[in-house]
Amino acid sequence: MQKVLSYFLSVIFGIVFIGILLVFHPIQWVCLKIGYNAHKKSVAVLNWFLIRSTHILGTTYHFKGVENVPKNVPLIIVSNHQSLYDIPPYIWFMRAWHPKFISKKELGKGIPSVSFNLRYGGSALIDRKDPKQALPEIKRVAEFINANNYSVVIFPEGTRSKTGKPKTFSINGLKMLYKFAPDAYFVPVTINNSWKMTKFGAFPLGLGNRITHTVHQPLKISDYTFEEIFEKTQSNIIQSVIN
Repeated sequence: MQKVLSYFLSVIFGIVFIGILLVFHPIQWVCLKIGYNAHKKSVAVLNWFLIRSTHILGTTYHFKGVENVPKNVPLIIVSNHQSLYDIPPYIWFMRAWHPKFISKKELGKGIPSVSFNLRYGGSALIDRKDPKQALPEIKRVAEFINANNYSVVIFPEGTRSKTGKPKTFSINGLKMLYKFAPDAYFVPVTINNSWKMTKFGAFPLGLGNRITHTVHQPLKISDYTFEEIFEKTQSNIIQSVIN
């Protein structure tokens, strides 16, 4: 019965979701012409609307522990990855830290609003099959957040988990961020239940899911070797995943 209802609600949600992206695409363009802060605010509001649109599906979001994150310092937000619905909460609930993303280059074109923000909002678009392109791009973002006290979100699994079970964390991107953002904190975050949004596939979507982002204790880079901070970060994230 739930799956039958989800077809109907997913159609409504899809129309609303795409409509929001289409409306905010020119808004972002205008705001970018005004300046960085105007564009940043337009992206935050866009993602507030995207979060609210998922209420059509009975989805709720709970972002826990953000009050423990230091301000006015660069952050490397390290997270497991379960679905595209992981992302809007980062942009809205952590808007004070100006979140950027390490994203695959394919997302840099063809998606209204999303591709525009990835291209012009300071994120890194990387070719995961070409280290000669990817690593300098990650280095650029690391230096950018370090200089401006912004944050960058990285999903070291490299791809979404369709079952919620974490995949192996890749080291290379994290190592570049560690090296070229020496003033930053690693901020481990565990996401739970987001994968249930796509448990039937891309369509229809799951209903009534409680998606949680749990922010763990931030780790100051200067206090740890890369091996130590990688191990602590990975352990904190994985141990809090609910399968």
